[in-house]
Amino acid sequence: MTNSSVNILHGLLLIDKAAGMTSHDVVRKVRRIFQTRKVGHGGTLDPLATGVLPVAIGDGTKILQFLLAEDKSYRATFKLGITTDTLDVDGQILLERSVPEFSLTDLEDICSEFRGDIKQLPPMFSALKKNGVPLYKLARQGQTVERQHRDVTIQRLAIINCEAEEITIEVDCSKGTYIRSLISDIGERLGCGACLTDLRRTKSGDFSINECQTLENLQQLDDLSSILLSLDEALRSCPAVLLNETAAAALKFGIPPQRNQTQVDTEIVNGDLVRLQVDHKLAAMARYAPLRNKEKRGDYELIRVFGSH
Repeated sequence: MTNSSVNILHGLLLIDKAAGMTSHDVVRKVRRIFQTRKVGHGGTLDPLATGVLPVAIGDGTKILQFLLAEDKSYRATFKLGITTDTLDVDGQILLERSVPEFSLTDLEDICSEFRGDIKQLPPMFSALKKNGVPLYKLARQGQTVERQHRDVTIQRLAIINCEAEEITIEVDCSKGTYIRSLISDIGERLGCGACLTDLRRTKSGDFSINECQTLENLQQLDDLSSILLSLDEALRSCPAVLLNETAAAALKFGIPPQRNQTQVDTEIVNGDLVRLQVDHKLAAMARYAPLRNKEKRGDYELIRVFGSH
């Protein structure tokens, strides 16, 4: 494979991240494999965690903003009776408590309190920033700062296994949800605390773990382009809107299309995020907004136009 063939690759790579690596560790390795600096990831995973990590290559970085907003799914195991500073097993133990007797029904009742829209306090060991400084850096210095609760949604929380002091759950949740915080809160409701021992992201948006490659497998491939999703394929969860020639020409000047200049195979409603296509290739991302009053031109609100169309 020549360097020139590597440098022209663009798209989205789906990585099954191994434990012990940061998301940026993955980015660094992918940069070396693809011989390009233009690489970014679509959703941080803690070093403890494994599973789905979308990684954008080249022009694929232009669509990361749309991938970061998508829902996630996890399988998590946690140990009761132990509280750590990081809320996971890699942290320093702050408190050990005896685990009270409880039934599966008791646990189910507690879990039900965390389904739906909830407020969650981000952990100190997180990448969120306070006055421009990541919280985890402050935490490593022994500092604890005030944090704002965040609105998150838990669409599904299922108990998979419950044996003695170890519990496994599956969670479908909105972006920005901290599974470590969720588990810590469940442990506090049981009266004994809890810390995460294993976490696997099984789904990120429309991408499942079954579609992912390990870094080891990636390094063995002769044709890296064979496992890259195009920008259009990477945004497959958004309805495709095909533009006619008039609308395609107008889009070059930043003019959004009228609904009657487009062909849509699925029903779309006001507010839907859509892919605008020219010749079935991604030309722009837009929001269907036929009811807006401020902008008289077009029935779509342009979010990002891609120059290659």
